[in-house]
Amino acid sequence: MSASHNQPAPLGGPLWTPTTQVLAALVAVAGVILLVRFLFGIGAVTNVNDGYTWGIWVVYDVVIGSAFACGGFSVALLVYIFNKGEYHPMVRPALLASLFGYTLAGAGVIFDLGRYWNFWHIFWPGYAQPNSVMFEVAVCISAYILVMWIEFSPAFLEKLGMKDVKKKLNKALFLIIALGTLLPSMHQSSLGSLLVVFGYQVHPLWQTMLLPLLYLMTALAIGFAVVIFEACLSSSGFRRPLEMHLLGKLSKVMLGMLAAYLAIRFGDLLVRGALGGMFVPGIEALMFWIETALFVAPLVLLWNEKSRKQPAKLFVAASCLMLAGFILRINSYLVGYETGPGWHYFPSVSEIMVSVGMIALEILGYIVLVRYLPILPGSGAAAATNK
Repeated sequence: MSASHNQPAPLGGPLWTPTTQVLAALVAVAGVILLVRFLFGIGAVTNVNDGYTWGIWVVYDVVIGSAFACGGFSVALLVYIFNKGEYHPMVRPALLASLFGYTLAGAGVIFDLGRYWNFWHIFWPGYAQPNSVMFEVAVCISAYILVMWIEFSPAFLEKLGMKDVKKKLNKALFLIIALGTLLPSMHQSSLGSLLVVFGYQVHPLWQTMLLPLLYLMTALAIGFAVVIFEACLSSSGFRRPLEMHLLGKLSKVMLGMLAAYLAIRFGDLLVRGALGGMFVPGIEALMFWIETALFVAPLVLLWNEKSRKQPAKLFVAASCLMLAGFILRINSYLVGYETGPGWHYFPSVSEIMVSVGMIALEILGYIVLVRYLPILPGSGAAAATNK
């Protein structure tokens, strides 16, 4: 493959297509619901209550959304820390998806705060609680969003022809990249630490002191899965060649991380004597088996080299791993969380539609930027599609 083929280039092509129209409509619906939320309070559109003070907006938009946005983190570790330069063409696409995911996760926090106008208290010394796990998560995610925008800025500078500014930025980019690999490892593990603080309120199948490690490991594995998932979709949607020589190798790294996670996960359950919980009839055991099956599925699908060269199996395996990470976080934060008798929570239609709108906004933003900025590798010749 020639070097010029690997150079990022805008796709070009039409923007207002049936796909983007549907996405824009979903974003508009979410916008209307959020307007009602901010005018009449969070109780007007959600089912949160005194027992479940946070719902799907925090669990999906922040806890799950930030894990799905770990593609940039995972690929950056390979390229810049482990010196696997062959994956460099994947850096910008992965970083763009991470940029949207984390930025929207940060915005999602505002939706779920009762007194959202006091959000600035987190960063003000007189109000901040530096001993709080939630404080560490908020500061690290906020800092990481800023770092990613700086890290992604060369794509804007190239489009604007500001080569001198880009050259100066490149001299300090090593520090930005270092922060970009440190900060996610801190807040992804701390999202597990939040559950440790909950103590006995979390079901034994998910309550363990190893939660910070388990959350970090699954975030890394999900990051690799998202890169594969995204590459398959962009190849199909934009009619571009699939970088199978890279995706096959990347899936091998993903499977190694996944196997290590499963070994630690079940070893922990065995040591704590919690394995019996998976055989106790109930929603918790059922959801645990679904979660486990989805984590095991990629290992079964991609067990040999031949399987890792088949795009369909790569896509399905990546989808299963993403869904497994989704279910793990739903299980530990909602299904396995019992705040006390009499309290129940299930997201309202409005809550679900806002989350769907956030996903739609992320996809819409991705389509717009890859069409106009040098992000995806190769020439823009294949961009004539109306997808």
